[in-house]
Amino acid sequence: METNMNAIVLAQQVKRRNEFRLMRMKNVVAVGIGYKTTGGVQTTEIAVMVSVIKKLPLIQLPESSRVPRVFGGVPTDVIETGPIFAQQDPTKKMRPARPGVSIGHYQITAGTLGCLVEREGQVYILSNNHVLANSNKATLGDAILQPGAHDGGTLADQIGTLEQFIPVGFGVSIGCSPFGFLMRLLGNAKPQINEPGNNTVDCAIAKPVTADLVNPDILNIGIPTGVAVATLGTPVQKSGRTTGLTSDQITQIDVTATVNYGGPIATFKNQLMAGPMSQGGDSGSAVLDMNKQVVGLLFAGSNTTTIMNPIQFVLDALQVQVVIAPISDL
Repeated sequence: METNMNAIVLAQQVKRRNEFRLMRMKNVVAVGIGYKTTGGVQTTEIAVMVSVIKKLPLIQLPESSRVPRVFGGVPTDVIETGPIFAQQDPTKKMRPARPGVSIGHYQITAGTLGCLVEREGQVYILSNNHVLANSNKATLGDAILQPGAHDGGTLADQIGTLEQFIPVGFGVSIGCSPFGFLMRLLGNAKPQINEPGNNTVDCAIAKPVTADLVNPDILNIGIPTGVAVATLGTPVQKSGRTTGLTSDQITQIDVTATVNYGGPIATFKNQLMAGPMSQGGDSGSAVLDMNKQVVGLLFAGSNTTTIMNPIQFVLDALQVQVVIAPISDL
């Protein structure tokens, strides 16, 4: 295990030194750390994982778009994921509503109610910014519907109001330029939770109209037992509006990815990646390990991947805690 951890640390150092170069390649959508696959079989060799929209023969790629087989003594592994989208898509009304069901800001289609969180005794609904806050376009106090509008929800189905969201930084950060780097070095530009080119979370909370309208018991999983840190190979599960209960494992850590929000693009760093355990509409799902500890907040993916924020980043950003007991016990 010690050798493996040393290999992971080395791979992370190499990845961070080269991620800007890699992410500028036209075909690349994510870079992370994972186990290299050879001949269709996953090995125990730690590699810098490079996700591309489509794998192409080297002869079709200019030299500038070819991923080296090795970076700083660390092997690379190129995998085809297709584009990565923020998952928002289109089922029934449920009272009290439980995590795993359809929910959304009144102006979006539908996402997933992730789990319940609390702050100073007040219970809130946790999901994504792009589910509850319409990708930064919402106003605090806006109506949150359950089910979401795509699933037939109307203002008569309002379950809460938007309480808080962390804005997503779209576009490219000046931090990627020499000038931006110098500004940070001199202390004239402070990094934010989210900023263009360097996002950490896609999250928001809604305040239920009344506490009895929600229940912390996640569909097909149960009440969370706490929170935990996921590592490579951690088995995970989620209950989502579109695909229901699914499971997979963490395939990459320390992931940098460009995510398409239906046009605007946002770059996220320090994310977790799992296999194909979600589809559009599952955004906002809480991701748990098999001990029912929350490890992430699902927000994006492709046909072959699922991307999630590590849960502690979300909790710290919103200054909340996961509800791990029935509402009546709080």
